[in-house]
Amino acid sequence: MTIQTHRNTGNNLPIRLVIHGGAGAVKPGKQRRDREQAYMEALAQSLIAGHGVLAAGGSSIDAVIAAIAVMEDCPLFNAGKGSVFTHDGRNELEASIMEGSTRAAGAVAGVTTIRNPIRAAHAVMTKSPHVMLIGQGAEIFAAEQGLEIVNPSYFYTQYRWNQLQKAIAKESILRDHDAGLDTLPGEDEKRGTVGAVALDCHGHLAAGTSTGGLTNKHSGRVGDSSIIGAGTYADNRSAAVSTTGTGEMFIRTAAAFSTAAQVRFLHTPLTEAADNTLAEIAAMGGDGGLIVLDAEGNYTMRFNTGAMFRGTIGEDGIARTGIFFGPETPVMSS
Repeated sequence: MTIQTHRNTGNNLPIRLVIHGGAGAVKPGKQRRDREQAYMEALAQSLIAGHGVLAAGGSSIDAVIAAIAVMEDCPLFNAGKGSVFTHDGRNELEASIMEGSTRAAGAVAGVTTIRNPIRAAHAVMTKSPHVMLIGQGAEIFAAEQGLEIVNPSYFYTQYRWNQLQKAIAKESILRDHDAGLDTLPGEDEKRGTVGAVALDCHGHLAAGTSTGGLTNKHSGRVGDSSIIGAGTYADNRSAAVSTTGTGEMFIRTAAAFSTAAQVRFLHTPLTEAADNTLAEIAAMGGDGGLIVLDAEGNYTMRFNTGAMFRGTIGEDGIARTGIFFGPETPVMSS
């Protein structure tokens, strides 16, 4: 398990953004350097977008949206443009978002025409009295709010389609994370759920998560990414959390809320709280990772898989990313 963690020892409340792009059984040594660099740069673009919001005095919610939207628009990740297919050959997307000062939250699930589900989740939070909308109702609402609606074919990518065909042939449901970086489009490439947690200059936290789910999943299946308390949670009194992994287990353990609750009620250090949650999930046969950030700027990125695509950026504006065990490193553009 990674030891990636950081504790703020200063008196300031620094801005901070932490992101993930999925966790899974990716092993060092299998990657091709160009593919690894592509993911590092995509993560860096997400970090820079979110940091731009925070550095300008913007809110943590807006920073989370900006960071996640970049990953939703990137076909490398299993969210938005890069989403995997259901057994029926559809892309069914989900996302959620939560604000830490009021604990307002919004989510969408089972959507097929909303370009950026994270924006739709935010619209549900801010423009409706509800927390979650699903399917056609969510899509009608998103259109009414002026969000970008696309033809379902927008989400089609050949390598995700090929991945579905392999899964059907094997009669298996495939997680989106468990493949090496040496695969190329058209091969069995699986990538992950995306998420972000942020702290703004006002001391407010926010968290968000977005995914396309599981390859060959049953139509209508909803995972943890759109469920407040499972895949996403934010509370200024504890922490902001976004998760990735075996969604059913994250739902059954209320993983995001459980982590934050340990921090709030038991005063458990972030890293220990995250590890406790992952240990409970592992005991149920699941795995994955989560990112956690508190209102003092302390954060941790923990996973019990071979890798987790991740990154962070603070007041210095330097995007640091990582995939395997070890410290995150500054991204150098190719």
